[in-house]
Amino acid sequence: MFKPSLLPLAIAASLAASPLFAQDNTDSTPKQLEAVTVTGSRIPRVDLEGPSPVVTLSAQDIQARGFRSVYDALNSLTQNTGMTQGEDFGNTFTPAANTINLRGLGPNHTLVLVNGRRVADYPVAYDGSVNFVNLSNIPAVMIERIEVLSGGASSVYGSDAIAGVVNIILKKKAEGVDVSLRAGSTQGGGGSNQRLQIGGGHSWGKLDAVFGVEVTHREPIWGTDRRFMDSLSRDPSLNGQPTLPIAVFYRRNMQTGQYIDPGAGTCENLSSLYGGTVRRAYNPRLGYYCGSDRAPPTFWTVQTRQRNVNAYTGLHYALNDTTELFGDFMLGVDKIDNTTRAPSWTSLAANNSYFINSATGTPERWYRRFSPEEIGGRTQAGTHFFERAWNATLGVRGSVGDGWNYEAAYNRSEYDNTTTRRAFLAGLDDYFLGPQTGTQGGIPVYSPNAASLYDPLTPSSWQQLTDTYSSKNSAWVQTFSLSVNQGDLFNLPGGSAGFAGVVEAGSQGYRNTPDARLAQGVFWNNNGSLPSSGTRDRYAIGAELSLPLQDRLIATLAARYDDYRYAGRSDHKATWSAGLEYRPFDSLLLRGNYATSFRAPDMNYIFASATHGYIPGLTDDYRCRVAGQPFGSCDFANESINYTSYGSNKLKAENGRSYSYGLVWSPSQQLDVSVDYYNVRIDNEVTNLSADGVLRDEADCRLGQTQTGLPVDITSAQCQATLARVQRNAPDAVDPLTATRIFVNPINAASERTSGIDASGNYRWTTMDAGNFAVRANYTLVLTHTYQQFPGGVVLDLRNGAGESDSGSTFEWRSKFNASVTWQYKAFTTTLYGIRYGSLMNADQSGRIGPYFRYNASVAWQMNDRTSIALTVNNLLNKAPPADKTGSGWPFYPVGNYDPYGRQWWIEASYHFGK
Repeated sequence: MFKPSLLPLAIAASLAASPLFAQDNTDSTPKQLEAVTVTGSRIPRVDLEGPSPVVTLSAQDIQARGFRSVYDALNSLTQNTGMTQGEDFGNTFTPAANTINLRGLGPNHTLVLVNGRRVADYPVAYDGSVNFVNLSNIPAVMIERIEVLSGGASSVYGSDAIAGVVNIILKKKAEGVDVSLRAGSTQGGGGSNQRLQIGGGHSWGKLDAVFGVEVTHREPIWGTDRRFMDSLSRDPSLNGQPTLPIAVFYRRNMQTGQYIDPGAGTCENLSSLYGGTVRRAYNPRLGYYCGSDRAPPTFWTVQTRQRNVNAYTGLHYALNDTTELFGDFMLGVDKIDNTTRAPSWTSLAANNSYFINSATGTPERWYRRFSPEEIGGRTQAGTHFFERAWNATLGVRGSVGDGWNYEAAYNRSEYDNTTTRRAFLAGLDDYFLGPQTGTQGGIPVYSPNAASLYDPLTPSSWQQLTDTYSSKNSAWVQTFSLSVNQGDLFNLPGGSAGFAGVVEAGSQGYRNTPDARLAQGVFWNNNGSLPSSGTRDRYAIGAELSLPLQDRLIATLAARYDDYRYAGRSDHKATWSAGLEYRPFDSLLLRGNYATSFRAPDMNYIFASATHGYIPGLTDDYRCRVAGQPFGSCDFANESINYTSYGSNKLKAENGRSYSYGLVWSPSQQLDVSVDYYNVRIDNEVTNLSADGVLRDEADCRLGQTQTGLPVDITSAQCQATLARVQRNAPDAVDPLTATRIFVNPINAASERTSGIDASGNYRWTTMDAGNFAVRANYTLVLTHTYQQFPGGVVLDLRNGAGESDSGSTFEWRSKFNASVTWQYKAFTTTLYGIRYGSLMNADQSGRIGPYFRYNASVAWQMNDRTSIALTVNNLLNKAPPADKTGSGWPFYPVGNYDPYGRQWWIEASYHFGK
């Protein structure tokens, strides 16, 4: 009979909590380990490695490697090769939330579990389209470990598990109380932070209880806090050329397209605004205006302000020797403040943005970008989020008969969000232009006082011209589940067959309730959106088998059937997987896995009602390319365009297929190495491009080629659908070919493929006098990644170029590597962690931005059995993100791929009460 390999012992040693290294043991005899359940299967097993690779991060890993949070730790995974719209991304739908993008397939294709159970989606859709789980409110104080399974796992867990599964496993047992206090800041300014953690537990006979409370506070980091992005003059593409300030005040003659010169004295009178940086500027194409180099970074938080309270408790009560009652409850309350853009006004923005000035007889456009001095500080333009999330589980587990184990549980999770903003009230046009005096050729006529445009607001007038509005959003999910497993179902040549089965019934829902006044014309240029909501029911049944065909060969089979019911229809899907584990000798595992998977349509895609609004800061790619202007300084790079979006209850599930194969070699307890090839495919993918993506694709279709020169057929189905999404003025209009509205709606059409290699290694050794050492390394190489929006359409090479899929993979790394070295000497433990991000396509797609390296370091001193002190430095070399020198525009680096925080540090003191 095959004995347990050395590999589990090696991994267990690397994950040991304290000390970091296993005790020296000269006995090389493999020891029998207790069977545990590993993410990817419901069947308990002795060997931690199975047919699919699973990455494990312990609580100690998160702290020692310098990660600020659970999200930071997951974001560092080499398998996380795609960019995400994080808190520094700007004007996004979800700046208060954080997520990851495994394999670059999008946040919605990764299933996130807490203790193996689903949690509620964030109630606001990512990029306005897809649902995802927010990773920023998981209490680190209660984490035991995080397991990440790469590849499809729908045959075990159901919908969403296409790119992988993240299972956050919380502590189930503790003795005593641990208190830790952490405080830190950043070298560049801003971002000071504090964290208090209290966690512990106790056993009272048959009752085991654990609890944890985590309170955090973090100040924002503004764009002006970082030198490389604090002004437009930092643009690395200028090459000695003068800066072109962004317009703060302008009048424009729409017949000539030229600015109307305000005069040097007018701009001089405004020079105190934006910190004394407003001046008369000259655009060679448009003429004179009043502008500032500091306008964009002044109103941009690259890190949000946060105040969080998270709490968790878990209870286990043994009714008898074979039955246990259990329950847990987790609560998070968050307040987040975010600012991404200065408030601005464009004359008659809802009506082509121009009017006839009776004093000049010409059509004009007036524009204002308001400064902090005018509105009482830049936080007045911020968005404020109040969020509350909770998860609760009640259940019973035990054993019956001959080796049968069961668990019956009910789980419910809810997430509530209130978003509050301040916006201009209706009548703003009249404030600057006065009353409308007539109409000429269908164009409104006004007789404004030109001086009113250049008259700064005061904080009191800002308050009078604006009001706050709030939207309320919520999402929930609940599941009843009954699972069983048996480790000795029947005998096979290699040992006993294992079995697991599960039956689930659940439901989920969401509701978005915008402020009713948005649809009543109360606010300027904001038609608002209608409330949207929806629910759906889910039923599932699944089974797994572990079949030891021979002493060294194990086959695993899993199958599952899911049925979703919503909007008067049913959508069902059967998935299956098969895996093989072969151990030709004790130290070597050869493994492979094939799986089908699916994702039920996102709730937002199905139920979203027609939404109308405008999106500021868009780049009109078509007009920029026709004018031959680089996007970073294009005259049409800061457009505000109206949009309409709506959902569809006709959508069907996305289909996924994945396979992987590789090996794990562990010649001793000190060394283990793994290499795996992966291949993931998604068909029938729901597509709903962002406004930026629509404009980019529309330009390709109109011009017959992409930016890189690839031919595009304007008569193709893809181009015809794209052109229908963009409304433009006629060529002979006063403002010719201006984009006036973008339409977005979801359909099942796209396909996506990716493949690559994952590798990892761990080596541990002990010395007589110098202490203990451990080295860990992980590497991912993306071999292929393609996306096709419509059958027969252009196939985008996301690995080697840039394009936008609905997964959000606009720019992705081709490779990612991280490694850590840990040295434990007496009472001190030191860890140096480094990460290498591979090259990235630059903004104009003419080349690639080179690799980027970052290092973190930590030192912990165990003063005695109860007290410890730790110092952590993140971004040890204070390295700014890599600059894009191809005219990408402010902030001059690939936002969403790197953070701009610079060197951060914090010191933490911990004390243990009790035994």
